[in-house]
Amino acid sequence: MLRQLRMTMDISGWIFLPWRRSASNMKDPPPPPLSSTFGDVIVDYEDPDYLPLPEYPMRPNEPLDIRKQRLLYQSRKRGMLENDLLLSTFAAKHLQNFSAEQTAQYDQLINGVSNDWDIYYWATDVKPTPKEYDTEIMELLKEHVKNAERVTRLRQPDLNT
Repeated sequence: MLRQLRMTMDISGWIFLPWRRSASNMKDPPPPPLSSTFGDVIVDYEDPDYLPLPEYPMRPNEPLDIRKQRLLYQSRKRGMLENDLLLSTFAAKHLQNFSAEQTAQYDQLINGVSNDWDIYYWATDVKPTPKEYDTEIMELLKEHVKNAERVTRLRQPDLNT
């Protein structure tokens, strides 16, 4: 809360600088906006064990083509842009060629994990992948993330391609 208040004060001081300078003949400008956050350290905490995590409902009788369409949509709408780009481009490239078993592994990967940051950290090799998610699909995703072809991924692929 205090950090947000400090950032708001920094930004408002920077925005209103021209008016304040002319009003009071101020010589020293305030620091640039967000200067108080430059030294912050981002800490990733492990999820506490006491939090109940919702279980993803399995769909055992879902037809394969419907499952692939659902996974294509879910790959695009993750809630964080990093995974939106990585998973949507991965799904556009590989999902149509997956077997039923590979599709089930991909479904378990993107819907079995409760925290999208875990998928991102595993795919980028920041954290080790747990054994239950260390499948051939995760290896394909890691290769996709390495981007050996140097493909530009600035936006999600079109749905109708």
